[in-house]
Amino acid sequence: MIRPARHGDVEAVLALVRGLAAYEREPDAVAMTADDLTMALFGDPPAAHCLVAGSPNPAGDVADVVGFAMWHPTFSTWTGKSGMYLIDLFVRPEHRRAGHGRELLTELARICGRRGYLRLEWAVLDWNTPAHAFYRSVGAAPTSEWTTWRLDARAIDTLAGPRSHHDSVT
Repeated sequence: MIRPARHGDVEAVLALVRGLAAYEREPDAVAMTADDLTMALFGDPPAAHCLVAGSPNPAGDVADVVGFAMWHPTFSTWTGKSGMYLIDLFVRPEHRRAGHGRELLTELARICGRRGYLRLEWAVLDWNTPAHAFYRSVGAAPTSEWTTWRLDARAIDTLAGPRSHHDSVT
């Protein structure tokens, strides 16, 4: 069962994010709080969107959140159309191979179709060969000749100068 995350799912999703960080060999990297996640998902406007996966309870709702997919819209200057960037997809190890990951990706593809998005993109760690195999199994292919680059907060401050609460965002 797949559905959009609700306020009551925040703690479960945050626990899954921590599980993902541990899986990706960075167990202490998650600084996000439940309040941060709540603002990201339910603020006006939301910074991100999230689907949750789980087994249905008797009422037909997700009883136990066992996986999630978090995403945000993108834009391509080449196509002139929006797309979707999958920030993270994670299913608890004991619930893998039950179809949750495929169902999450299928629902993301449906959202892309409904919204007219032309691309669904994400990044995968080079060493994560199980994920590579899974994504290939659904028809995805890695891009070549592109390397992801990042400025972290320290590098941003070095480039832009120290942050000030009085600075306006342009």
